Order: sequence, then structure tokens, then C-alpha cells
Amino acid sequence: MQSKTYKIIEFFIIFLALPVSFALPYALALKLILGGLGFIYVVFVLLRVEKNEFKVNPSLNWKSFWKNTLFKLSLIGTLTILFVWFTNQENLFIVMLNKPLFWIMILFVYSIFSVYPQELLYRIFFFQRYKSLFSSEILFILINATVFSLAHLFFKNILVLILTFVGGILFALTFKKTKSTLLVSIEHAIYGCWLFTVGMGEMLGFPS
Repeated sequence: MQSKTYKIIEFFIIFLALPVSFALPYALALKLILGGLGFIYVVFVLLRVEKNEFKVNPSLNWKSFWKNTLFKLSLIGTLTILFVWFTNQENLFIVMLNKPLFWIMILFVYSIFSVYPQELLYRIFFFQRYKSLFSSEILFILINATVFSLAHLFFKNILVLILTFVGGILFALTFKKTKSTLLVSIEHAIYGCWLFTVGMGEMLGFPS
């Protein structure tokens, strides 16, 4: 499971074949089964092969993390408010204003049950399994962002692919700097929750 050939085949199946297949028209139940089996495999490899212990690093630089994340959020917030205002003004903060309890529930469910599994797969698993296959860090980050974007192919929306590619770069850089699944998950949750809050959740699969 640690050979270069095995990892290349593993990469192709998990990060290319499966995401592309999810965009094809076949039974949702089968997609859920394949996705579930894939995630079980990922957790198995992380625990038994890569020997992860999933402990929180006590020396995390929280001050630097929040400073950088809130700065990026301010830029993302400004751009997305302008985007929604000019393209679909009636959706601006629509769920938060009209269904506040539903809004809070979705933020919680998304952060726990969607964000963390994604970061487990696309950051910790991806970095530990494939970083040694690349001599260029820039190429490695771009590949990581590309496959993260590809995971959202089933939405069949170009803007979603662009947003998730940019997000993939941000999350990969954060993980590269902090080596923390917790911090990158918090960052991912903040940006994703913001997109839902500002009124862009529908195109990202958030219920409304």
C-alpha cells in the first residue's frame, strides 16, 4: 500500500474516477455506497497504514490563524456580497433573515458532517499519501485544489468549480502551513457557512 504504483492507482480511483462517476446519471443509492466504501477505506489507511492518532496539536498558533482567516473572510465577504447584490439581490442573506433557526441548524450540520470529512480526505489523506510523488510544491497545491474542485463536479456549475478550486488552494496552503486538520476544517467551515449565509448556498447544494 506504500508503493508508488499503488498510490497512483489509489489516487486515480479515489480522486478522479469516483468524483467523475458521481456526475453521471446512475442510482443515488449506488453512489452513496461507493462514497461510503471509499471513505471507510480512507479512514482505514489513515489509522492503520499512516498511523495517525488524530490528536490536537497543543502548540497551534491560534492568533495567527484567526488573523489570516478573518482577513481572507473580509475579502471573500466583500466580493460575495457584491456578487449576490448584482446577480440575485433577493437572495442576499435570505435564509438567515427568514429562517434563522433553520440557518443555524444547517451551519452546524454542514460544519460537522460535511467539512471535517472533506478535510480528512482532501488535506490529511492527500498530503500524507501523495506529497512524496511531487517534486514541485506549487504543482502539488494546484493538483490538490483541482481534485477538490472536481469533487464538486456533480453540481454541474462552472462557478462552483471555480469557487472550490480557489477554496482548495486556500485550504491547501493553510494545511501546509499549520499541519492541522482542525484549523483547516474551521477555515473551510467559516467560508462555506458564509456562502450559505450570504445567499449562494443553493448552487452549493445547501437546502433552502
